[in-house]
Amino acid sequence: MRRFAGAAKSAKMIYPIPPGTRDVLPDEMRELRRLHLALIEVFEGRGYGEVATPAIEYDEVLARGDGRTADSAYRFFDERGDLLALRPDMTVPIARLVATRYANAELPLRLCYLANAFRAVRPQRGQMREFAQAGVELIGAPAPQGTAEVVEVLEAALDAAGLDRAVIGLGDADLHRQLLTEFGVEGEVRNSVLERLAMHDLVGLEVELSEAGIGEERCATCVALSQLRGGSEVLEQARALGGAAVERATARLGETFEALQARGAADRVQIDLGLLRHLGYYSGAILEVYDPALGYVLGGGGRYDGLLKRFGVDLPAAGFALYLERVHVAQMEEESRREDS
Repeated sequence: MRRFAGAAKSAKMIYPIPPGTRDVLPDEMRELRRLHLALIEVFEGRGYGEVATPAIEYDEVLARGDGRTADSAYRFFDERGDLLALRPDMTVPIARLVATRYANAELPLRLCYLANAFRAVRPQRGQMREFAQAGVELIGAPAPQGTAEVVEVLEAALDAAGLDRAVIGLGDADLHRQLLTEFGVEGEVRNSVLERLAMHDLVGLEVELSEAGIGEERCATCVALSQLRGGSEVLEQARALGGAAVERATARLGETFEALQARGAADRVQIDLGLLRHLGYYSGAILEVYDPALGYVLGGGGRYDGLLKRFGVDLPAAGFALYLERVHVAQMEEESRREDS
């Protein structure tokens, strides 16, 4: 033991951690703790009660909530041979919690959380295997008013973090899925196109659409829709492209935007018809958060009206999650910008 201690003094010992994970040292931890407290204060101030769920869930529960999310989970067997998994997000565990503990509760339910989640990712792309999330879930409040409330809470959370330039993208989860079905694109080709959309990969999108064999005009329609973003005027531009899927999606987005305007919460919202979330349980309105100081998404969310039905409780729902490490980086960048100006 003494020989080992002596070796440690004479040579720097390197003990690596897995890619996609990180250590947090005291100065940063203090800053993160202040951010945590500020966000929870916002959530609780708007009537959202904080909950916690186990980091470990039964794999069957995650697969019931969203098979695609479960595919990215870290799995292992317990001592009885049951297949367990680390939660890859908080929405599915909270859906299980609501079905188990709140099936007969007075609605709407307002729940919030601050927790770590875990996903099997590609760390070489800068993705994190373990990451902290803070967010809310509004259960039992239908669209568009429920969506507008969630956006209003999100805006208050961004203000509390000092991200007054952050923009909230508002899209529709069903638009491109239904449009591709309308164009006869199914199976793996359809999944590949949707994956390109979710990654905001325009070049890859055009290649996938070309290989789908739907014709130049329909390819052009899909690409044009993916580039439409701005105020309510983009809804009219989208309708001009035609199609039942476009009509349904723009009608839903129009109602949501009007509800946001009625609450005075539309100023920071940008309608984005190229928006698509990776998680498969979303339906209707979806959200993503951007800050001009950074080049990646700070968080997202939206409606998941069919998720709780998979657990035996048929309730509308919406929510959002912020990636706290990213919010913290954006917070520091914005503070630096204000000091320099």
